[in-house]
Amino acid sequence: MQKWNYGIVLKKCSFNESTMDTLIFATNNPNKVKEVKSLLNSRLVVLSLSDAGIIIDIPEPFDTLEENAYEKARVIHEITGSNCFAEDTGLMVASLNGEPGVKSARYAGENKSAEENIDKLLFNLKDKSNRKAQFKTIISIIIGDTHHIFDGICKGIITYERKGRSGFGYDSIFVPEGSAKTFAEMTLEEKNIFSHRKKAFEKLMNFLTHP
Repeated sequence: MQKWNYGIVLKKCSFNESTMDTLIFATNNPNKVKEVKSLLNSRLVVLSLSDAGIIIDIPEPFDTLEENAYEKARVIHEITGSNCFAEDTGLMVASLNGEPGVKSARYAGENKSAEENIDKLLFNLKDKSNRKAQFKTIISIIIGDTHHIFDGICKGIITYERKGRSGFGYDSIFVPEGSAKTFAEMTLEEKNIFSHRKKAFEKLMNFLTHP
């Protein structure tokens, strides 16, 4: 795998935490941080990049979720020397041959506009009767000199229009199996019943508890 170099700014960063009970989450997405922190037990502390005093935007240049997640974890591990994890999530739509997939965040362009991404997806599905889709999350964690990967999948369907005001990304057009609501119509607690991110994070938590 190719290694990429990045410009990095540390804002008065004295972070040097390497205990098992503290992990850096290699993301700038506050919505993802909020979801993950809602799943924590009392013994685990998760720090966002902002919490750790790190200003960096790590691209996702690879063709798989696994490679992108590992790249983000690798970069932050090399900067801090601390235990850290990253995730990458993709929405795979059956009738679009798995699109937007690994390019979900940038489906409509590099500005990563959720609204534009949804508009493009609904347009591409306008003549499709098969609305089956799934979210897949990959979590890549580096602890010391070891690397581990965990996944979580949530199957569902894509709606014909936006529904709900909560959530982020494609949440307003995705209804998980077993529900009549989109993710954007749910509370965070309701979403966590189905969430792909929760499923992957539970595997991570189980690993940390019973390595």
